Amino acid sequence: MCGIVGILGKQPVALQVVDALKRLEYRGYDSAGIATLEDGHLVRRRAEGKLRNLELKLSQAPLTGAIGIGHTRWATHGRPNETNAHPHATAKLAVVHNGIIENFRELKEELESKGVVFETQTDTEVVAQLVTDEIAQGKTPLEAVAATLPRLRGAFALAFLFEGETDQLVGARQGAPLAIGWGEGEMYLGSDALALAPFTDRVSYLEDGDWAVLSRSGAVIRDKDGHPVDRPVQTIPPGSFVASKGNYRHFMAKEIHEQPEVVGRTIAHYVDFASGTVVLPELPFSFKDLKRLSITACGTAYYAGLVAKYWFETLARLPVEIDVASEFRYREAPLDPGELAIVISQSGETADTLASLRYAKAQGQHILSVVNVPTSTIARDSAIVAPTLAGPEIGVASTKAFTCQLAVLLSLAIGAARARGHLDEAGEKRLVDALVGVPGLMTEALHGEAAVEGLAREVAKAKDVLYLGRGTSFPLALEGALKLKEISYIHAEGYAAGELKHGPIALIDEDLPVIVIAPCDAVFEKTVSNMQEVAARGGRILLITDRQGVAQSAMDTLGTLVMPDCDPVVAPLVYAVPVQLLAYHTAVFMGKDVDQPRNLAKSVTVE
Repeated sequence: MCGIVGILGKQPVALQVVDALKRLEYRGYDSAGIATLEDGHLVRRRAEGKLRNLELKLSQAPLTGAIGIGHTRWATHGRPNETNAHPHATAKLAVVHNGIIENFRELKEELESKGVVFETQTDTEVVAQLVTDEIAQGKTPLEAVAATLPRLRGAFALAFLFEGETDQLVGARQGAPLAIGWGEGEMYLGSDALALAPFTDRVSYLEDGDWAVLSRSGAVIRDKDGHPVDRPVQTIPPGSFVASKGNYRHFMAKEIHEQPEVVGRTIAHYVDFASGTVVLPELPFSFKDLKRLSITACGTAYYAGLVAKYWFETLARLPVEIDVASEFRYREAPLDPGELAIVISQSGETADTLASLRYAKAQGQHILSVVNVPTSTIARDSAIVAPTLAGPEIGVASTKAFTCQLAVLLSLAIGAARARGHLDEAGEKRLVDALVGVPGLMTEALHGEAAVEGLAREVAKAKDVLYLGRGTSFPLALEGALKLKEISYIHAEGYAAGELKHGPIALIDEDLPVIVIAPCDAVFEKTVSNMQEVAARGGRILLITDRQGVAQSAMDTLGTLVMPDCDPVVAPLVYAVPVQLLAYHTAVFMGKDVDQPRNLAKSVTVE
């Protein structure tokens, strides 16, 4: 969740850009930079570390241009140094970028074959060089951007500043947020409306695929097909910028839609994109020496741990025991010294999880915590901290924290598999490529929201709902049922599909929606058999699958949500999106308080 700010002003903008970037410091960053046009020419100032280092450079060498872009960077591709800091520039343009360009390697190879020399290790420089290459072929800056954007794969937000164009900024969004601020004779771009609060209370939010051309007189917005579109200008009430919902009705909706960006950021923390390998934190043990792994957590974090059990056992052949923390802490499980315990918590303050951590620690276990708050008690008590980088999660029902936990746990499982000799170099690269593709797949899944909303109206009529899944889809079924219970108050249960005939099938009738999570994987045919058993008893099936799954199931359903094709290993991250959206829209249709459901707290700090 890097920060982007762009200003078309009447006076020098450099210090305004820096002040706006300070409002995004909560996102975390490791370098910062700014580019302005000085008498029409591009000039940059960049610095490693905090914004105060950039401010020092600006005090020593001021910039006076009335147009500029700025960025706070959380390193993804390349070390967090000044060379890799944004903005990236050529003789023709400067660009800042949030997100990940998935196909940067192939684009870079194409450009290098033309003689382009790269100065950085980043994926962002590929964008700058691609647009510059299009300009060299005779295109205008805007034509060059229009030709480049369709070639980029991934989830990203971009802002361009062009040499000589003193009344033009260009922004583009695909999966990562970007907003336009409207002023009087001034215009603004920001990755978060919070950054624009000092300048304007009038904001438009770009939608996926949009790109916009800003001048001091306004903005022209085009959709992914190049057609002009209008995006509503919203007036943001004073004070709402402290924790802004943006153009979303609820924080939960905003956080569901933030997932391509924050999951991408989390993946980038654990992946070397250039080599296609996982880079884990320094460990005081070797995965190859472990005989057993313990995982403990509560609620949604526990379900993330259940998915991880499949990954560690399948990929790394490492036996896993997993417990809800409230049981683990009291059953006095025998733990061998020198083994590993993983604890998972969004807040890092969950009382039962903290107690389980301390129990495992007392048994001589190595403690690795997967947490969203690196200053939390659980993080401080752990030998190794694996941060999730989801950013603040306001909605009580966890969404983006869950998928970021999955991203971290899969990275750990891939690293463990390689260390234990169960994954060769090619296998690791295949899985890393699949993981890097997840933000783009999540963005595709979000595009199906309208279909989810329609089906949610049917689910909202039910008193009970059954979720089914096999393999890693079984924990997703449990998570789906939990989400629906949490925010709609509809009774819901998740089951392993193979357990259907061992009791739950007694519930099936024409009033019971049965939500089946079934990517077309090794157990898909078994799941189809379970669906046929449901259909034979009049159950109403809502199927979540991919195109191949639709073709192979060939069943009448209440509705089918078609997910993008993906590697089965990463399917839990992608299929979490429709599961979350279904619960959200069901609760909204029923008029429930989605962000603050009754009886629940965001952080459970007591038993």
